[in-house]
Amino acid sequence: MNQDASAPTHLSSAKSTQLSGKALLWAVIALAMGGFGIGTTEFAIMGLLQEGAADLGVSNAQMGLLISAYALGVVVGAPILTALGAKVPRKTMVLWLMAFFTVANLSSIFAANYEWMLVSRFLAGLPHGAYFGIAAILAGTLVPASMRGRAIAWVMLGLSVANVLGVPVVTFLGQSFGWRWMFAVVGLVGAVTWIFIRAFVPFAPAHEGASIRRELTALRSGQVWMAMLTGIVGFGGFFAVYSYISPILTDVTGLPITMVPLVLGLYGIGMVAGSLVGGRLADWSVLGAIYVATSAMVIFMAIFGLVATHAAPTLLLVFVLGATGSLLVPALQALLMDSAPHAQSLAASLNHSALNVANALGAALGAAVITAGMGYRAPAFLGAGLALLGLLLALATGLRAKKLASARAR
Repeated sequence: MNQDASAPTHLSSAKSTQLSGKALLWAVIALAMGGFGIGTTEFAIMGLLQEGAADLGVSNAQMGLLISAYALGVVVGAPILTALGAKVPRKTMVLWLMAFFTVANLSSIFAANYEWMLVSRFLAGLPHGAYFGIAAILAGTLVPASMRGRAIAWVMLGLSVANVLGVPVVTFLGQSFGWRWMFAVVGLVGAVTWIFIRAFVPFAPAHEGASIRRELTALRSGQVWMAMLTGIVGFGGFFAVYSYISPILTDVTGLPITMVPLVLGLYGIGMVAGSLVGGRLADWSVLGAIYVATSAMVIFMAIFGLVATHAAPTLLLVFVLGATGSLLVPALQALLMDSAPHAQSLAASLNHSALNVANALGAALGAAVITAGMGYRAPAFLGAGLALLGLLLALATGLRAKKLASARAR
């Protein structure tokens, strides 16, 4: 296995229980279900952009700010909740985070106006990053170190499956019975997830010697900030496209709006494929996986912008974009955890802060080019440019990692 020279092979010094067979399967399913609920609430709103805008009496661009509000909640909540929960046993922490997530999403059902919905979406985003970060570490402690990338990918697989099943189903329900049904479905998923984690995930203590101060040391690592910046810029391009996928498909490609849920399902299938491959790539080489994923994003987003007026290639590229985006996630998660080995909980959660800064950045920049009159294809070309910048940052991160490794060796 071609591990990066600078990457530590351990996941945590805390005691853990490795599982196998059905016990491992059910524990992973329980953790991944949380990702399924989170992915459904994060991405379904993009497919219900027009319905939500009509209900709240706002424009599509203003609805895009609901995406940004959720993303801002992730950015704020990930470091704060992870640091505050540093001494809490990890299983207990993910249970609390899932309970918070469930209640916050249910509150969106009753949002009486746009401002209330903005606040509700912000609150729903708060536990997102902390949940994924701690769940990824939990999954990694259940398997040998050589399978860490795959364990992380298994948790992220819930996010991918959400785009195959959760997002299309919720989008269909939203189009048929009212877009707020998405929040009821997500609340139900959150409640079932809580029960499954309680039943199937073994007890996992906090990291030995964990404290708020120790977790915050992750923020002093230059490698952590470089890895985060790579994710922010690279995924910013991805979300510039995906945030406006519904109007792109209807106004540019010419598909009926009833086709949107099916296309979102196609995107989700791509995400599942990308997650499975991405976990193995991360076990082969963390930095190599990042280079491959960002390069693919540059190429295929540019092509998407060029062919978006034609249905067949657009549908194919929706699948490809889902796959290339998911390739990047397990490797970024592993890179952040390796960059702060004594503060892994916070470092792991920062991956989702980075991805949701990217979410907010992409949605905002996409709205800007659309509002400027450049059309719905403009976000694709913007996205390709941002992904290229992400690739350059990834290369710089890799060079810095080699220099640090050489310095330690000397």
